[in-house]
Amino acid sequence: MNAAQLLGEPRQGALRSALGGMLTAFYRVTGVANYDRLHLEQVGDTPILILPSVFNPRVLRSGAFFAETIAAGRLGEHGQVLDLGTGSGVCAVFAARHARRVIAVDINREAVRCAGINAAINGLSERIECRHGDLFAPLAGERFDTIFFNPPFYTGAPANDRDAAWRSLDVANRFAAALDAHLAPRGRAYLLLSTSGDACPRFLEELAHAGFALSVHAVRRFINERVTIVEATRVETRRAGE
Repeated sequence: MNAAQLLGEPRQGALRSALGGMLTAFYRVTGVANYDRLHLEQVGDTPILILPSVFNPRVLRSGAFFAETIAAGRLGEHGQVLDLGTGSGVCAVFAARHARRVIAVDINREAVRCAGINAAINGLSERIECRHGDLFAPLAGERFDTIFFNPPFYTGAPANDRDAAWRSLDVANRFAAALDAHLAPRGRAYLLLSTSGDACPRFLEELAHAGFALSVHAVRRFINERVTIVEATRVETRRAGE
């Protein structure tokens, strides 16, 4: 299955593109998408504090969708969970309610602080450990039953740590190359990818090249993009489950 089959057609049509532009303008005018301000959001019944420089999971929609999918499927239940690129920590919070332990990692120090605050707000500090670092760098020798990753969607050099959540030059190949060393036997990784990101097909290509079987776990269609949560497993794990 190629990238187009997994992620969907990237062209959204003139109407959807126009509506998406209007929504972006609305967020900008109302200040909802101002990343230099403090926001208190609600994802489902869960309060999530958004610090300045940290992406808002409700404004970007994909973070809230990922967290809701984790909760609905109880992904990572009773296991060791890694939330890469944790941002506000919303996925870590939702996973920690049924996981044994969650480690949340981000390259942005403010995101790490934000995730720690949200763990505390929701009474989950004992189950969530927040670490600062680039991808798997702060996780030497550690393996996880379940890995979540909401990666940068666009190709390019990030202007700062906050921008690293949005764009990168080599995260796709580095993630795929290191994933096997950090997955427990029969472990599974879940990536959230979008039709609006030019880097998203690269993640699928690199993971397939590294020997992972890929499948669609969940899909959500927004106004101007289609977001897909892709499950990656070792090929032998997929065969054993057939």
